[in-house]
Amino acid sequence: MMLLIEGLVVLATVLVMEGVAYAVHRWVMHGPLGWGWHRSHHEEREGVFERNDLYAVVFSILAGALIAFGMAGVWPLRQVGVGLMVYGVLYFVVHDGLVHQRWPFRLMPRGGYVKRLVQAHKMHHAVDGRDGCVSFGFLYAPPVRLLKARLQANASARKPRGPDGSFRAVDGRPAERAVGPPPGN
Repeated sequence: MMLLIEGLVVLATVLVMEGVAYAVHRWVMHGPLGWGWHRSHHEEREGVFERNDLYAVVFSILAGALIAFGMAGVWPLRQVGVGLMVYGVLYFVVHDGLVHQRWPFRLMPRGGYVKRLVQAHKMHHAVDGRDGCVSFGFLYAPPVRLLKARLQANASARKPRGPDGSFRAVDGRPAERAVGPPPGN
């Protein structure tokens, strides 16, 4: 009976982690606090690793610490740590492998939910910068038609950005100086 309960804790952790991952991706990685690492994931990668991979290191250390505390007798931290580790493996397979093709071999889904997952994440990357993105989950993908509609709505609400990433007024001046008529008028 205890094995069943422990298995359910692992499964529940994997399921909860999708919500945690969504929140971390949406409000930390795409926020001012975490964009410094995550930006590398939205730019062309040179080499095998990117700065964004540090998030995997942080979550691996957290999973290891939870497992260690659980092994020391703090129930159910071992099972939570294992659930976090399982989620990390799923993330690696789906996100790094299928979506971003960071494996030495290529596998492209031709249909079904996995194809929708790949399409949703590609739509996430359809936006330059951290604002206006859609689909922040890693294992859950909303229907593609909803994401397309949300992308269009976000595009119409987004202000243009300058080459340095700062918001620009319609006339191209930095937004903080874009008060009043453009120079020369």
